Amino acid sequence: MEKEENLNQDDNTKQSTEDNSNTEKLLKEDQTNINKDEMSAEATPEETEATPEETEATPEEKIKELEDKLARTFAEMENQRRRFEKEKDDAFDYGGFTFAKEALNLIDNLERSKLILESDDALKETEALKKTLEHLEIINKDLISIFTKNNIRPIDCLNKKLDPNLHQAMMEIEDDEKEPGTIIQEVQKGFMIKERLLRPSLVGVSKKKVQKDEENKENLDK
Repeated sequence: MEKEENLNQDDNTKQSTEDNSNTEKLLKEDQTNINKDEMSAEATPEETEATPEETEATPEEKIKELEDKLARTFAEMENQRRRFEKEKDDAFDYGGFTFAKEALNLIDNLERSKLILESDDALKETEALKKTLEHLEIINKDLISIFTKNNIRPIDCLNKKLDPNLHQAMMEIEDDEKEPGTIIQEVQKGFMIKERLLRPSLVGVSKKKVQKDEENKENLDK
């Protein structure tokens, strides 16, 4: 009897041990599953930050960006080349602008010399005056010819309408035969250097006499 009781106790103890082992195993498996669920929840797409590889531009985008930069660089180079070409042309065409303007004083002095000689009573109607004026005229023509060869030409202004871009009015002269604003006197000759104004023509322009009479009448009425 004692032997049977001992056997039964051993079986119960063995069964209890096995039950405890199974319980512990199940608890461990449950804890493992819980940890896996928590890790999955933490790694959801909404909360996961993008890696550098995912935010990096695609090859097509990189190529397009490089093409844009290259196009802008070529455009800047072309603009710079055109600017340098224009500066070079201007330096070649108008580099002697100041010298040419100063050289016009020679023509002015020749004109003044002719007027002074012609107004000298002691020289009037003399052979010496005639020859001197002829030489001065030859010199003047030679100067104009030299200027013309270097693209410096006089402005033709007589009997033309006043152009503020080319002419500077110095006086108004009454003349009923000319339309008002017509150039009827050249005080000083103007010149162009290629397409640029070297100096304007100083001129006198016509105005109607009736304009002055009407102004006087208005002043008297006042």
